[in-house]
Formats: sequence, C-alpha cells, structure tokens
Amino acid sequence: MTRIDLTVNGAPCRLDTDPDVLLVDVLRDTLGLTGTKRGCSIGVCGLCAVIVDDRLMSSCLLFFGTLGGSRVRTVESLARDGSLSPLQKAFITEGGFQCGICTPGQLVTATALLEAHPVPTMDEIREWMTSSLCRCTGYHGILDAIRAVAGDR
Repeated sequence: MTRIDLTVNGAPCRLDTDPDVLLVDVLRDTLGLTGTKRGCSIGVCGLCAVIVDDRLMSSCLLFFGTLGGSRVRTVESLARDGSLSPLQKAFITEGGFQCGICTPGQLVTATALLEAHPVPTMDEIREWMTSSLCRCTGYHGILDAIRAVAGDR
C-alpha cells in the first residue's frame, strides 16, 4: 500500500492504496464518482475520460500510483452549486445524448476541448470528439451543443 495525495474535483484527497490500481477503479469504487465509466479498457472509447493536470486522459490507462500531486477532474466537477454547466445544459437543449452511457465522457472531452480552444473550428471539434465513441446520437447534437457553448452559432 502506498499513500497518494492528489486533488479530485477541487478537493484534497489522500488514499492509502495499491499504486497499481487504475484511476477509473479508484474513482468509481473508492471515491463513489460513478460518472466515469469503464468501457473498452484500452483507452479508445472515451467512457473513462478525465482531465488530469489540464490534459484529457483515459482513466482506464492510468495507474493511481503515478498521480501523486496531480489535479483530477471528472464529470462530477462540471455542475456547480446544484446548477448544470453551460455545456451540460447545451447537451440537453441540443439533443447531445440519448442513452447517456457515453455522455459523461463526451462532456469531459468537450470541456477539455473548450478549455484548450475556447472557439474551436468544426474540424477541431470533430477531431477532439473522435476519442469519445457514441452508438446512439449520430454526433450531430453533440457537435451542436459544443458549438452553442463556444458561441459559434
């Protein structure tokens, strides 16, 4: 067991755990942050997307022991004081989700995109969102939601 100190969704977090456990498992099973999903387990589906030190990452590929001192943000960090973020609201109004399984990862990916490129081009949006797979929406609502928040409409 190793003691790991980091920040999760803005709050200090100290855990004594196996350093080889995956971040996705710590988030879901230890911290109860179940918005982050386990999907492909090889880092290509986007269900486990998180932002670590301002970089979009697949939590299914990150050993918890490597994250000491890091800042981790999950989908749970997007809503503030019981209010949805503008991006979450846009996903609702623009039809950016259907079944909801991929929605947390889509939201985290889109958040990272908008932080890196506040007014992204449609090509940048498409490029970033290719890392988050969805089998239901056809992506139009997702792209429209991101464009609406970026002020590109």
